[in-house]
Amino acid sequence: MGKIGIFFGTDTGRTRLVAKQIAKKLGDAAATPVNIGRTTLADFLAHDCLIVGSPTLGDGELPGESTGLTQPSWEEFLPQLAGTDLSGKTIAIFGLGDQKKYPDEFVDAIGILHDAFVAGGARVVGRWPTAGYEFNVSQAVDGDDFLGLAIDQHHQAMLSESRIDAWLEQIKPELLP
Repeated sequence: MGKIGIFFGTDTGRTRLVAKQIAKKLGDAAATPVNIGRTTLADFLAHDCLIVGSPTLGDGELPGESTGLTQPSWEEFLPQLAGTDLSGKTIAIFGLGDQKKYPDEFVDAIGILHDAFVAGGARVVGRWPTAGYEFNVSQAVDGDDFLGLAIDQHHQAMLSESRIDAWLEQIKPELLP
């Protein structure tokens, strides 16, 4: 069995740090986290199980060159997935956002990534409850759950590690059968 691929987009480095924290907690089961702007579609597809992460920028956007990054990120990578068969892939998503400054697009990136992966036939796991967060609306919400793990390093940093631990316990059976 291959290792769990961990891919992330970032603008400030916070998402990279969370990806590294997740990899460390998974130990030998996880590959070294890779910035999505520095990988190829073939390397991404080489993994049957993946954990992907992204911050939400501005008005609910993915990081990328149009949002001021100097290197490609999710915004440039996702179009490569169009028409790609992702059936057989299991993907868990985490996202970083600021629920107070951006209450109308909190962790929207989770929803954007979710929709792209599901459109390709991937099975997405790792829903997370919306309880304990204060925001107005998010593309990442379905019912009472986020479509992945929501992290607010600005206002709830003290909860991040326990949330990551609980989420990993939830998704491990799905990613490490």
